[in-house]
Amino acid sequence: MTLIVHPHFHKRYTGVTRHVESVVPALAKDDETRVIGTGLTADLPKISWNELVQRAQQEPIVWHAHRNNELLAGMLLKVLGERVRLVFTRHTSVAPTQFTRWLARGADALVSLTNQIAEVMRLPSTVISHGIDLTRFRPPEDRDAAWTRLGQGGRYGIGVIGRIRKEKGQGDFIEALRPLLPERPEWQAVLVGLAKGPDLAWVNGLRQGIEERVTLAGEQSTIEPWYQGLSILVHPSYAEGYSLVHMEAMASGCCVVASKLPYLDTLIEHGRTGFFFEPGDVKGLRELLDQLTREPERARQVGRNAEEEARRRCGVEHEARALSDLYHSLVER
Repeated sequence: MTLIVHPHFHKRYTGVTRHVESVVPALAKDDETRVIGTGLTADLPKISWNELVQRAQQEPIVWHAHRNNELLAGMLLKVLGERVRLVFTRHTSVAPTQFTRWLARGADALVSLTNQIAEVMRLPSTVISHGIDLTRFRPPEDRDAAWTRLGQGGRYGIGVIGRIRKEKGQGDFIEALRPLLPERPEWQAVLVGLAKGPDLAWVNGLRQGIEERVTLAGEQSTIEPWYQGLSILVHPSYAEGYSLVHMEAMASGCCVVASKLPYLDTLIEHGRTGFFFEPGDVKGLRELLDQLTREPERARQVGRNAEEEARRRCGVEHEARALSDLYHSLVER
């Protein structure tokens, strides 16, 4: 029997947080799997440092880190137990620093979410894509009612979910919608995500004159109601290592309109399960949103197609099986 530990040493709720919350229960069906750290839901199985240190000296442990500080902690744990194995997942396609690459070399196995990330890391790695908890992300019984419960106004919702930054593309979203909103009184736009300091000032500057039509919902620890309320989910990011937002939105029945990032053409079929535009192409995004907000039923149908595709391909069980195989291969060496 192998103990698997997923640490979470981060104060904010992020896509990595949602990933840990999804994959740990799936792994726990076949292996003892615990979490350590803060910021996770209370129902996940946890382990204390005292128990972890004691067990590290007696039995095999797989420590699966997702951030540099978590991998460093795993290296210290490995000093205490020679049967500790370290796994490190790289979640972004941004070129790593020399320090990150040095840390990654200290892991017994490196996991990359996409081939693009593996190429950027320039280290041997296993490509294992994320999955999501399909019992958690699912369509509402009544999307209109779900949107009304969010209290944003309008009949239909269109929005972006994710931290508010220039490189995340919320500025393009606002500029694409600005001339459309006066012609679409039934549609309300919303930005769901953390915005503070210069980023908050930047987005508020862009919203001038349309503040009532583009609201800021702030960071949300419970994100499912937003996916269930939105009819259209826009993901306008300029670059992304791997985002769970696309799959979560599809599984929730949203019509996804996304910038065409390298790995997405294996997930979304343009015109059937979602729509693509080139990153930074405000005109192209506006044309898509013009069509979809004029024909809300088309957006709903694409969302239904997306949900069927997500049910077929995006369950976290696929990821858990691949990770479990990797863990056991390390322990058996």
